[in-house]
Amino acid sequence: MSRETDDTDSAAVVTADVSTGPQTSNASTPTAETSSADTPSWRSAMTPVNIVVLLFAVATAATGQVLLKHGMSLAADSAVKTGSSLAARAATSPWVLLGLAVFAVSALAWLITLSRLPLNIAYPFNALGYLVILIASVLILNERANLWTWVGTLSVVVGLIVIVANRPT
Repeated sequence: MSRETDDTDSAAVVTADVSTGPQTSNASTPTAETSSADTPSWRSAMTPVNIVVLLFAVATAATGQVLLKHGMSLAADSAVKTGSSLAARAATSPWVLLGLAVFAVSALAWLITLSRLPLNIAYPFNALGYLVILIASVLILNERANLWTWVGTLSVVVGLIVIVANRPT
């Protein structure tokens, strides 16, 4: 559209420009047509770095839980033996404090994950935490797990595999 220098025509041209809008697309303003094309697929979002951060978040969350359990068991035993407050024992337990610190690192890694991946992609990976915690509770905390606990946990992990393997492209 050409602009003329006549004042009467300029108003008409400006009105035409405003009513029709710009003719070129603005990359910073997604439209219904460009937003789906510009949004990366879930497969392209699953870069090696994003997978490592996601798995780190899950692993540190599970580690934090094991440390918290160990620390709380020691704090409970100590509180019973000395007749002191469980809250006071837990607040001063190095294992509980370490567990909270590891869990905080996990939360930061999870926030990074959420900034990079869709929630419906990232969240199912938390199912791996069930498996890690079950294995750690048996091997490290000497807890017992029955067959149904293992079957249920493995079913959750198989569910994760099914979800991730069958994401639409």
